[in-house]
Order: sequence, then structure tokens, then C-alpha cells
Amino acid sequence: MNISQRADYTFQYNQKLGRHGWLRLTPAYSVKLVTEIIKQIPKGSYILDPFSGTATTGLVAAEHGLYADCFDINPFLIWLGNVKCRQYAKKDIEFLEKGISQALTNCKYLVDQECWTPNIHNITRWWSNESLKVISALRQALVDNFGEPNKHNEYAVAWIAFCRLVIETSSASFNHVSMSFHDDTRVFSFQQITKLYKSIFYTILNDVDKSLNSNVTVAFADARKIHLYSNVQYSHVITSPPYPNRISYIRELRPYMYWMKYLETPREAGELDWQAIGGTWGIATSRLKNWQPIPQIDFPLLLDTVGKIMSTAEKNSYLMATYVYKYFQDIYVHLANLRNILLPEAKVMYIVGNSSFYSIQVQTHTILEEIFYYLGYKNVESTIIRKRNSKKELFEYCVSATWNTSIDNMSIKLPSATEKSAQLSFFTSSQ
Repeated sequence: MNISQRADYTFQYNQKLGRHGWLRLTPAYSVKLVTEIIKQIPKGSYILDPFSGTATTGLVAAEHGLYADCFDINPFLIWLGNVKCRQYAKKDIEFLEKGISQALTNCKYLVDQECWTPNIHNITRWWSNESLKVISALRQALVDNFGEPNKHNEYAVAWIAFCRLVIETSSASFNHVSMSFHDDTRVFSFQQITKLYKSIFYTILNDVDKSLNSNVTVAFADARKIHLYSNVQYSHVITSPPYPNRISYIRELRPYMYWMKYLETPREAGELDWQAIGGTWGIATSRLKNWQPIPQIDFPLLLDTVGKIMSTAEKNSYLMATYVYKYFQDIYVHLANLRNILLPEAKVMYIVGNSSFYSIQVQTHTILEEIFYYLGYKNVESTIIRKRNSKKELFEYCVSATWNTSIDNMSIKLPSATEKSAQLSFFTSSQ
């Protein structure tokens, strides 16, 4: 089967599409893909995205005049999503322009002062000392004009431009799975940094001037308990949860979150990753070693997959088997509780990718199909979207289903003893 990689179905396609391209995040899914889905949804529909990320679903919905509620567990992404989906008045834009002009003027008087910089380990590997002096001075000048970047108000786009500046002047590269750094830390002068910031800001300002056709919000939620965060009944769910590939979704966000004061220590990053589905950064990995599934969910393909990963006898085989199992248990609980906020015959669409551990394939879409069927969803099917950029046989799928209105029991349903195909004995065996 010849499946193309379809770069237009990745984050790369988003980078030149106005608000969608404000901040680059590799796991973000394609605006084009979401647009193709949303164009088929009738007016008056109410959309839910429980894994909002960079708010692609919400922003596309707003552009097409549909209403959507988006949720995420990461406070920075919540802030980013609301800034991207906000309506901006002409007076807001005028105030922003005046404020930026004033900040750039004041910045030169702050360069030789001791301005705040984030507690990033080995920070001079990211930015040279010369660049840091200018970046931190510019940050202080923005704070003096707009306040700290902790609100999604009309001035927040000034901070979006600052986030872009931070990445574009850094020596880090996020173009592959493992973050790397250039051999030499790049050095930028005062003129180069202020000129670059001004260019980024006015590029963003052009997008702000374009109004949206509906209002969309992004709020905090733990997706496993999604029914506790909304009293709305949704007709459609369009989302892309983290994939079970042990790539920390906080990895690319860390420089933004440190500079914006959403993070102060590495431990906080690990705590946030532990709260998120599929998170494995820092302390999250340590906790995973001792995690026990209560209660157990025993789906045949899932058990077979984690068993094969364990049997490889690799150094971290137990950890990775536990990781895969916990990922699907979290997704299971999420989908079970999701039923409480779905309208009859609601359509759900999950963009997911398979993964590989020690050459053992984790067929995410097929396991997800098993979970959907077991929880009472109907019309479950998977469609291949694209081949992912990897030598391994990794693909992206759209797994869709319809909520079955004949199901009365809305509590979390777990397999009974007679339905279990095997026991997860490796969880109780010695590591």
C-alpha cells in the first residue's frame, strides 16, 4: 500500500496560515485536515476538543462560524489558544502599536541593567550572554507597558511575538524527535533582536486585524474527567490526543513556558507531564516505574502488545510496557466519561498515530476501535491519513465513531472477569 507523507497534513502546513502559524509546535495537527472535517459539519453544531493543544480545532471552527469549546491541561497552551481565538478591536490594535513602539525605545535603556532571566539549566547553551542581555531587557520593557504575560487580554499578542523571538534567536533545533543545539551559540546584536521582534510583531498584527466568525474559548480540563468541566452537550468531537510514542509534549513548550513564567523549575515540567496523558518528562518517568493499574482494563490487542514489549527483555521493557498500558487506560477513562456530554448520535473523530517500541508495533487505531466498541459507540472505523516521516511503518489515522443512544449505563464500564483474555501478570511481577 503506497501511502504518502502528506506534508500538508502536518504542522508545516500551518506555519503560513495566519494565526495558526503564530507559534510552531511539531505535534500540532494540520489546519487543512481539520478544515476538511469541519466543512462537512452542519451550521448550528457544537464542537468539543478535549485535547486543544495549539487550538487548531477551535480556531478553524471560529473561522467557519461554528461554536467550539476547547480544553487542555497545560496552562500555557490554554493561554495561547485563547489569544489565537480572540477578537481584536481597532482600538486594541492601535494601543498595541503605541505600546510596542514605546517598549522598543525603552529597551535600550534597560540593556545594561540586571533584568530577569528564567531558571533554564545551562541557559547560555540556548542564548549567548550578549543575546540574553537584549532579550531580557526587551522582556522587561514589555512588562512595563503591558504587564506580565499571564492573561489572554488584547495585549497578549505582544507576548506571542516575544515567544517567537525567543525561539528564533535560540541555538536549539526541534526539527526531529531529539532536541539538539547548534555547535556554536548564536550571537545577536541589539539592533538585530529589536528589528526581528518588530518584524515578527507586525506580521502577527496583520493576522489580528482579520475578525473571526464565532467565539471560541479554551479552558482547563483533565481529559480523563472531561464530563466534570462542561455542562454542554456536544454534537461533534474533533481532536488529536497525544500519541503513545513517549515524546514529551512539554519538550518544545519549555522555553516559552520558562520565559512566560509558567514554569520555574524542571520538577514543575515533570509534574505537568505526569498529569497529562502520555507524559514522560522527568519525574513522570520515575513515577511510571511504580505505577499500578487500578482497575485493570484488559483488551486482547492491548494485552498482546504490552506482553510483546515486555518479552523483548530490553533494559526499559517493563517501563515502556507500563507506559503503553497506562496511556490506553487513560484514554479509556476519557472516552468512558466523554459519553456523559455527548448528544444522541454525536460524531467523534480522533486523529491518532501508531508507534513502535523495540520493533513491536503499537496499533493505536485498532486498540482505540476496541475501546470504542466496548464502551457502546457504534459505526467505528479507521481511515489512514498519511505516512509519518519515519523509516518505521508509522501512520496517522482518523478513528471515528458515533455515540450509541441505546446505551443507558453512563458509568465507566470495565471488562468482567469472564471477558478478560489474560491477566496483566507483569504488573505484579518483579521489575
